[in-house]
Amino acid sequence: MSEEGVRRELWERELLEQPVAGLQHMLGQLARTVPGLVFLTPDGVFGERTLEAVMVFQRRFGLPVTGIVDRATWEAIRRGWLMAQGRTGETRNTRLFPSEGAAVGEGQDREYMILPQAMFQILSRYLEGILPQKADGVHGKASADNVRWLQRAAGLPQTGTMDRSTWDVLSRLYEVFVVREMEKSPRFTGGWG
Repeated sequence: MSEEGVRRELWERELLEQPVAGLQHMLGQLARTVPGLVFLTPDGVFGERTLEAVMVFQRRFGLPVTGIVDRATWEAIRRGWLMAQGRTGETRNTRLFPSEGAAVGEGQDREYMILPQAMFQILSRYLEGILPQKADGVHGKASADNVRWLQRAAGLPQTGTMDRSTWDVLSRLYEVFVVREMEKSPRFTGGWG
C-alpha cells in the first residue's frame, strides 16, 4: 500500500472510532480562523449545537444546507481544517527564505526558489491542486501557479509572487504534512550510516 494509502487508512480508522468527536474538533478549530462559524467543544454527541455548526459551515461554504455530513461536506470541513492547521499550527523557526521585503515574481530566477519548489512537490503527495514543476530556481508559470494556489488557500492576495508571508504559510504546511508525519512514523529511507 502506498504511503498516502496508509495515511488515509489511519485517518479513517481514527474517524470511525470517534467520528462525531473528530467532526466537532475540526469545526471547533475552523471557528478560530473562519469568522461566523460556531465554536464547538468535542463531546462525541451530534446534538443541536453540532447540527447548527454543520449548517452554518454548509451555508458559509456554498454547500446545500441540510445539516447532514455527506461526503462533500466532510471533505470541505477536512480541507478547511487542514489548511487552518497550516496557518495556525506551531512550527519550528526556519530561516531559509530571505528577510521581509524579499519577493520573487513570475519569470524571475533565484537560486533559493529551489527549496520552495521542492517543498511544493513533496506536498503534492498530500494536497490536491499542486502542479508538477522542476525545482530549478526559475519561478516560471507552474511555480507561480503553485504559489497562487497556496495564496488562495491561505486567504492571501493571489499574486503568484513568492514573498515572506507566502513562505511562512508554505513552511507551516510542510511542517504539518511532512515533518510531523515523519515524526509519527519514522522509517529508513537509505543514506549514510
